[in-house]
Amino acid sequence: MSWGILEMLGSVTTLILAAPLAYAGGELLLRGDVPLGTGLLGVALVMIIAEQYVTTLGDLPMLAASRLVSAVVGSPDEE
Repeated sequence: MSWGILEMLGSVTTLILAAPLAYAGGELLLRGDVPLGTGLLGVALVMIIAEQYVTTLGDLPMLAASRLVSAVVGSPDEE
């Protein structure tokens, strides 16, 4: 998977925001507060997964451009 600078910056930002939640969730789990610790770990995990797999409005122009280019150029196997 080839990442551009903007995709990498978005992933790093998500990890920076999710890391404190995961750390706090782990600390709470170790102290015995299982529901809150599990909830915080779950939120951190959902943040990371959603950033990778959910299509946002900012992703739509790039998806449209890549489909247009692939339709115009075609794959080398077709030639």
